[in-house]
Amino acid sequence: MLSVESYDLGNLSRIIEMAWEDRTPFEALEREYGLNESSVIKLMRTNLQPSSFKLWRKRMVGRKTKHLKLRSADVTRAYCSRQYKRL
Repeated sequence: MLSVESYDLGNLSRIIEMAWEDRTPFEALEREYGLNESSVIKLMRTNLQPSSFKLWRKRMVGRKTKHLKLRSADVTRAYCSRQYKRL
């Protein structure tokens, strides 16, 4: 597993974006970047302002879509259907 400090700015930005997304489970972050949930929390704490980190943690606690085991079978994609529309 890579250390949190070893990510370039582009990957770091994408990890933070994925962590904020409701439908992206922590397991996807682990599969893509080798970061387990506690590593993602550490990364977010280090790279967000304290108030933003608190908002993120408040939002993530208990969110069923962030863990595959708690996720409804109805959630089959990692993003909203209105996201990433092609023009």
